[in-house]
Amino acid sequence: MDSAERPLRIPPEMVIYAEKHDIFHLIQTLVRNLMVDKPDDPIQYLINFLERDNVDVPRIILLGPPASGKRTVAKKLCEHTQAIHITFSDILKDDSDLTRAAQSYYDKKQNVPKDLWIQLIQQHLSKPDCVQRGWVLEAIPKTQDEALCLQEAGITPDHVVMLEAPDVVLIERSSGKRIDPVTGDVYHVTFMWPESEEVARRLETPRTLMPVQVMSQKLQKYHTEAHALKRTYHNCLKIINADQPHVDVFSQVLNFICTPRHSPSPYTPRILLFGPPGAGKSLQAKLIAQKYGIINICCGELLKAVSADESHMGELIKPYLESEQQVPSSIVLRVLTERLSRMDCTARGWVLHGFPRDVEEAELLHKSNFTPNRVFFLEITDDIAIERLALRAVDPVTGEW
Repeated sequence: MDSAERPLRIPPEMVIYAEKHDIFHLIQTLVRNLMVDKPDDPIQYLINFLERDNVDVPRIILLGPPASGKRTVAKKLCEHTQAIHITFSDILKDDSDLTRAAQSYYDKKQNVPKDLWIQLIQQHLSKPDCVQRGWVLEAIPKTQDEALCLQEAGITPDHVVMLEAPDVVLIERSSGKRIDPVTGDVYHVTFMWPESEEVARRLETPRTLMPVQVMSQKLQKYHTEAHALKRTYHNCLKIINADQPHVDVFSQVLNFICTPRHSPSPYTPRILLFGPPGAGKSLQAKLIAQKYGIINICCGELLKAVSADESHMGELIKPYLESEQQVPSSIVLRVLTERLSRMDCTARGWVLHGFPRDVEEAELLHKSNFTPNRVFFLEITDDIAIERLALRAVDPVTGEW
């Protein structure tokens, strides 16, 4: 901006509106989905996207070693969130040229090329049910290279869960695994036997039940990649101990999934401190301002500063201060509005104490569009407050209590 021009001032109501409706996150979501789905008609795509009942659908990756309980957790998670459960086997069931090409590599016991692998996942995730309801990727990706390929393709999860358990426990679980051929649900002869006798009667031993040596090799291979996967997804990762009852494991997973991630949206603190005299409002405001780099505004000190500058507003305030009368709310609000509208408060945020003094002033502050996003009430007993006030002293040089 030209230095000769008036400085840019962002109206407070714009900031409040953006925070209230999470505009930054909405724009971020729209751009991310545009880049992932690459629609031929971006405008119509955005219109359809915004007309959905739920813009924020689950985007979850569930990782873990063999026999850690991924399948059980993933199925329950999808039942709870209505998201689509996706394994690589599910992806290969799609009837497309890509899946047939991938299957040919599997038939030859060869690795699927990365480009083909990522195209398969993109094709599956672009299905209407995945777009509208979200997805849970089970055991995808398996390596850091695959994770980086997903990131490059714009497939970024909101939550990544990694299950962990001692190898001894996992090997024991593997040997006792049983499968329900009707539902595909996984059970265990010791740790998770079905309550229904009908289900118990039809359980089968998996055809691919691994000998201990093979299981140990698979665990070793998993551990070599797990650390790199943790680094790749460190900003959205939750590691959960799978060596506990499956009900507790799922409860912890669900709690993590239901907890909103920290938003990268610009955030401007607007803090109000309330409390009786002697509660320590001034001290706490000073400490908060120092820690978070925001503006400390004491209403009383602000009124004194304005009354000393010989302005028209100062002349209005001075008689009230000299006679130790309460300054009218309308005058105080005009002074506060001017101060809170300055660039430092708009850009960095503020912590205010000494106003509002009653409900009517609180309503006036709210109507002025300077709505706080954090309000703290400091409580103290009358005896302690009186003791503090009786022992209070003033530094004549700095004016500090």
